[in-house]
Amino acid sequence: MTDNSFSPQQSFEGPPPAIAAPGEDKPSPMMAQYIEIKAANPDCLLFYRMGDFYELFFEDAEIASRTLGIVLTKRGKYAGADIPMCGVPIHRSDEYLQRLIAAGHRVAVCEQMEDPAEARKRGAKSVVRRDVTRLITAGTITEDALLDPARANLLMAIARHRNDGVWSFGLAVADISTGSFVITEADEASLGAAIARFDPSEIVLPDAIRQMSDLDGLWREHGRRLSPLAREGIEPASAEALLMRTFEVGSLDAFGSFSKAEISAAGALVTYLDKTQLGNKVPLQAPRREGLNAAMQIDAATRANLELTRTLSGERTGSLLDAIDRTVTPFGSRLMAERLASPLTDLGALARRHDAVSYFHIHDELRATLRKVLRQTPDLVRALTRVAMDRAGPRDLAAIRDATRNARSIAALLPPDAPAEILTARDALRTVPEILPQRLADMLADELPLQKRDGGFVREGYSPGLDEVRRLKDDSRSVIAGLQANYAASTDCRTLRIKFNNMIGYYIEVPPQIGERMVQPPFNATFFHRQTMAGAMRFSTTELGELESRIVSAATRATELELTVFADFAGDIIANADVLRAATAAMAALDVAASLAEVAADLGWVRPELTERPDFHIEQGRHPVVEAAVRQRGAAFIANDCELGAVASAGRILLVTGPNMAGKSTYLRQNALIAILAQIGAFVPARVARIGIVDRLFSRVGAADDLARGRSTFM
Repeated sequence: MTDNSFSPQQSFEGPPPAIAAPGEDKPSPMMAQYIEIKAANPDCLLFYRMGDFYELFFEDAEIASRTLGIVLTKRGKYAGADIPMCGVPIHRSDEYLQRLIAAGHRVAVCEQMEDPAEARKRGAKSVVRRDVTRLITAGTITEDALLDPARANLLMAIARHRNDGVWSFGLAVADISTGSFVITEADEASLGAAIARFDPSEIVLPDAIRQMSDLDGLWREHGRRLSPLAREGIEPASAEALLMRTFEVGSLDAFGSFSKAEISAAGALVTYLDKTQLGNKVPLQAPRREGLNAAMQIDAATRANLELTRTLSGERTGSLLDAIDRTVTPFGSRLMAERLASPLTDLGALARRHDAVSYFHIHDELRATLRKVLRQTPDLVRALTRVAMDRAGPRDLAAIRDATRNARSIAALLPPDAPAEILTARDALRTVPEILPQRLADMLADELPLQKRDGGFVREGYSPGLDEVRRLKDDSRSVIAGLQANYAASTDCRTLRIKFNNMIGYYIEVPPQIGERMVQPPFNATFFHRQTMAGAMRFSTTELGELESRIVSAATRATELELTVFADFAGDIIANADVLRAATAAMAALDVAASLAEVAADLGWVRPELTERPDFHIEQGRHPVVEAAVRQRGAAFIANDCELGAVASAGRILLVTGPNMAGKSTYLRQNALIAILAQIGAFVPARVARIGIVDRLFSRVGAADDLARGRSTFM
């Protein structure tokens, strides 16, 4: 067996307990195989494939049983004790995996690497070859069933480097379901804010950083998200060489200028992906560096108190994101959340975003038509990633077919007088090859299976060779029906049936009284006894055996031909990966702009005036979340003004006083949220808003505030 373990050190708390104490009992060959594979993956729950189930044994079974609420049974003994066991059916494995990953566990998926019939040829006690094909962690998921379509699933790796006695931290952040890859840097004081901004599902962290006493509270806060690396992580020189090999470049200069800490973090992330994907290359985009000042700096406590993406109780409902997100696509919803997490500080970029929102705000018919097409557009980029990682099914190809067809339609909708942001999106959509959706439509059948190995996804008439093999398979089945009728007549048994199962293939089944006659002359010259069951006897014939060989051969050949067709299309799709990613990004930007225009039109929001002057002038401002809550009750929010800045009548400080529940924290948050909305490119809830670019935002209010429900505390 190959060593598929995650890392030299399995966890921050030390190695996991042994599977079982050594004893005099010799495990069965199958259990010996399980123990060997488990030993190579000690920090994972091992999903061990046995037929139509994934089985778990020993401590893994006990953990899974508690976490999933499934029955714990036993199978045999080892070291003088019963072996705990539980299992989940293959067809429902995604559901159980989702719950295990959400509970903070990692899972190693161990598949059967050969047909059981091949193992039997080596002897009765031979074990089917098995090995781990994938390690699943919170930050390395690609399956639709395990992902939140509206949320990026980010994996973060952190590294450190000392400059003049001061630590700097590199952060590499990737979403392998989309291929996005961002690198940035933080100092010790801003590290927590940077982590909170990305909100990763999993953090790959060297032990040396984990053990920094000044950061102990930060790591306790993130708890189950942490995955260990070797003590100091990856050295910059090794990381740089790895990145150049990964992206097939002679230098990283083409991607930007990176610090040593950033390079080490990126190398650590790629190393972790290599470990978890077991050599299956993740289609990461080239790393993109984000400077420290590119986004408004918001510390973790402020993010939590402002309830940007979720409330203090952890719910999306009642957050600012919930109030403004009217996107109609999963990729649009992810972009909305990303922009809300990272408000821009670039006036030019913000002007382009506001121009796009303004255009859709004015052209409401275009906005409605665009949103109708977008609403019918599947998640192109996540389907593309599954194709690139050889995890796609026929329905992923259908998603790519529909999304690329809609991309072309959207490009045709956008007029030439639109602002730059919209025209840039139109140009990206026009690069989608027109032939691709048409070829996919010609190939894919109307009804599609979930898995490509199930076959039946290639439309009849697309491949003459495949059609011929399918006819042979179908004709063979009609021959079986004829054989059944002949055998029923010759044995005078109306209940004779020809059946099939994976263990013994095709067989003839009759009641016991008929079976007793068939083992006697003259029937035994034709029928060979195979099994005696409680209520039936099973037979075969030379003719049935030969027919089974033809059917199996035809079915195998048909599957091979369909998989070849699938692989050909996958190659074409991968060749256009950059174009398809750009098209997804374009549609996401259009979706967000149209969504924000919809909010502005519905709620009476206005375009803010952004300036480099230290102004903060708000007339008739409203709290976007509280206003949404009171509107549902048929009430109105009482608007108010705020003046801070350089004008003569305004001061730099505003002292807000009043009794409990007077609205102090609502007012404070309201103006912070208006600044954030302005700097993500949205219109704002006010009559007039003139805002100087905000580079840092601080908000400290009651720790238990829940404004959407009318609850507050003292400041």
